[in-house]
Amino acid sequence: MRPTGWHLPGSGRRRGLIVAAAVAIACGAVGTPAASASNWQPVFFEPNSLLTEPSTRAATVAQLQRLGAHALRILLTWKNVAPRPNSPTRPHFDATDPADYEWGTLPSVLEEAKRLHWSVLLTVTSPVPKWATSTHRDNLTRPNDREFAEFMTAAGREFGSEVSVWAIWNEPNQVGWLLPQFNSNGTPASPSIYRGLFFAGYSGLRSAGIARPKVLMGETAPFGNSEVDARREGTFHNVSPLAFLRGALCLSSQYQKARQCGELPASGYAHHAYTNAQGPSYIPPNPDEVTIGTLGRLVQALNLAARAHAVRSNLPIYLTEFGINTRPNSLGVPPATQAEQDAIAEHIAWENPRVAAFSQYALRDDPIPRHHAPGGWIGFQTGLETAAGTPKPLFFAWPLPLVVRREGHGYYLWGQVRPAHGVTHVQVMVLPKRGGHWRLLATVQTGALHYWVLRSSVPGVCWHVRWVSPSHRVYEGPAIPAS
Repeated sequence: MRPTGWHLPGSGRRRGLIVAAAVAIACGAVGTPAASASNWQPVFFEPNSLLTEPSTRAATVAQLQRLGAHALRILLTWKNVAPRPNSPTRPHFDATDPADYEWGTLPSVLEEAKRLHWSVLLTVTSPVPKWATSTHRDNLTRPNDREFAEFMTAAGREFGSEVSVWAIWNEPNQVGWLLPQFNSNGTPASPSIYRGLFFAGYSGLRSAGIARPKVLMGETAPFGNSEVDARREGTFHNVSPLAFLRGALCLSSQYQKARQCGELPASGYAHHAYTNAQGPSYIPPNPDEVTIGTLGRLVQALNLAARAHAVRSNLPIYLTEFGINTRPNSLGVPPATQAEQDAIAEHIAWENPRVAAFSQYALRDDPIPRHHAPGGWIGFQTGLETAAGTPKPLFFAWPLPLVVRREGHGYYLWGQVRPAHGVTHVQVMVLPKRGGHWRLLATVQTGALHYWVLRSSVPGVCWHVRWVSPSHRVYEGPAIPAS
């Protein structure tokens, strides 16, 4: 797919104001700026194939720079780089030698990230070679721990100097990434499989010469079942993230640890805190499911796990995959609402002292099939652009996230200037309740980490922010109503 160029708000202000005005239609005395926030969370951007394809990489990197991205999440799929991955018989090769793998374009991507001083989260995951599974017939069933350890040794030797943090497996509580998920008696099976893979992967990185590898556990999806009636429902179901966490850490439902299990050497817990069309405030009825609006569940679970000496205390949470879907996805919201909800979700993460990182998945939406069932699952529409490369309101909002929240008789405003380097100033605009035109509410100074907070008593219908970079590039976000 061909990436579009950078779209400024109408070569100055015009285009941004058109977008802002369009959203303002849907929306139906300045306070003293608060002290700059002390919270900080890197945001891992996952642009998918636009970055890995050589033909689109340069334009994508330039676009990410202008958007203000400073960190990448990349998936390393074992099957894609291993020799003879579809053979049930293991080929003769040194699995710890990086030269025996076909790494594709990954080395070039990591070299570019290193040149730009971008942090990289590398998630090593399935599908796996058939010869590395217990059945030798598929690419997901019970991957061999020893084979995985050797693969991680090769990966560590090849990329150890370019990867900031590692993660083991993508959504291991999902049937599409690891099998089996449940045992025949209805209890989760994938957590114990994952525990073996984690220890194997960690030891593999140690064997690669990385003395203290920074490795995240989890990368769990937000929804699933805590148990199933295998006779009536079968076992082909996803496991809920907290049931998965307990199983991987040898914890009972009361968070009591089995004696034979030691502490897992994880540097953090990675989670994909997606929500549904109800937005960031959605609370799943299953207490073992964790969305962006119920991060407290994960914090409590990790506290209890630490108390049981299953993980270290105050284990940080990395929200390594996240986005707000837009319609026609069955979990989607209108594109004009996406920008508002995405910022609210990021603010929730920013306010939580345990959250160490947030994320954006992806740059561009998945293509929508010409013929699809109404309300059916249509991939991910969480991008800043449509599948055709047309900017959505989030494209303009992502560099300048904005949250406006009613607070007493006034408003609390929070935002960030992602493309900035150091302290800068941003203009906050308001559309008054009594009609009229957009006017300047305040010029706010950010902190060194580019965040800002403002409290205002001026009533408004919508707000938006405007920033001019040192190179005179104009950034202008869409209109945002008060939540």
